[in-house]
Amino acid sequence: MLKSLLFSFVAAFLVLSCEQATNTPVKQNGVSYAKGLSIAEYRDFKVVTVTEPWPGAKSNYRYVLHKKGFLIPDSLSTLPAITIPVKRVIATSTTHLPSIEMLGESASLVGFPMLDYISSPIFRAAINAGAVQELGTNQNLNIEAMLSLKPDVVISFGIDNSNPIMDKVSKAGIPVIFNGDWNETTPLGKAEWIKLFGVLYDKADKADSIFNSIESEYNRLRQLAAGRSKKPRVMAGSVYQNQWYVPKGGSWGALLIRDAGGDYLWKQTEGTGSLALSPEEVLLRSDEADYWIGPEMMTFEEMAAANPHYARFRAFREKNVYNFTSRKGEKGGVLYYELGPNRPDIVLKDLIKILHPDLLPDYQLFFFQKLR
Repeated sequence: MLKSLLFSFVAAFLVLSCEQATNTPVKQNGVSYAKGLSIAEYRDFKVVTVTEPWPGAKSNYRYVLHKKGFLIPDSLSTLPAITIPVKRVIATSTTHLPSIEMLGESASLVGFPMLDYISSPIFRAAINAGAVQELGTNQNLNIEAMLSLKPDVVISFGIDNSNPIMDKVSKAGIPVIFNGDWNETTPLGKAEWIKLFGVLYDKADKADSIFNSIESEYNRLRQLAAGRSKKPRVMAGSVYQNQWYVPKGGSWGALLIRDAGGDYLWKQTEGTGSLALSPEEVLLRSDEADYWIGPEMMTFEEMAAANPHYARFRAFREKNVYNFTSRKGEKGGVLYYELGPNRPDIVLKDLIKILHPDLLPDYQLFFFQKLR
């Protein structure tokens, strides 16, 4: 009887020790800038935590990523489990695609909503070959088509706490990861979400290497621009339905202008979204701005026709107006919206070329173009 009790005790101790060893992180994957992402690496699996995938999210989202055949510990058995590396993926935002492409996994994309918005030549070729299925719109996704594709994971995004379509997909047994890249406010914070794709494809080292290169170039360029004491005054945006929308001072766009050595005229405003202003308010503050970044029109003629008040701004009169909507994909998708958040180093290089052209004398603008 004593032997039996002793054996049971030893067995229980060994099981507990094994469970504790399994559940002790080997390391925290180095996420430095992205506020909404953390990756804990264990001996046999990884746990990804997404916090605040949208403003005001009521809870965090955790996922267990493991190799095929691994037995998930009881302590994590209630979390969505994803077998890695994933081979069949549905994405729902064009901002997800550059990470997939940079990791060399473009062939894994099997479905996407609103295919015409995709600009990447590699993905356009896959679409033209019939390798990527149209899934409708994000507001009305074709759930039957999604299920028929048998994806290993759906990479989604949410605007608020109501996501009924993704709830149905999850209940059908398909893991859904909410990607919060769009909710990040810093340029490098958005770009760092490539690390989520790195663990999904079991290419964490490659994702780290790609991001480190982007980070290094971004910081080099920022230091280059920081050496300039004269900062050109920069205005942004344009009128839409009688309101002029400009980025708030803490937004992604405002921080890029700052890092490019520009004096953004709304930098003192708090928050990360957009300000809705009257055209008169903008004119009072921005009439003598040196540069104007971001109107969607292609020519000065179009601008004058859209709103005659535009001609009153100094940046307009001196032809220092730049947009980022000229570079488009085969079906009209704007490349900047797709690739820009993933490559802030290129966006920053463009802005430095605009504001301080002598710092990059041989560089040709990539996203931005001067209005014709």
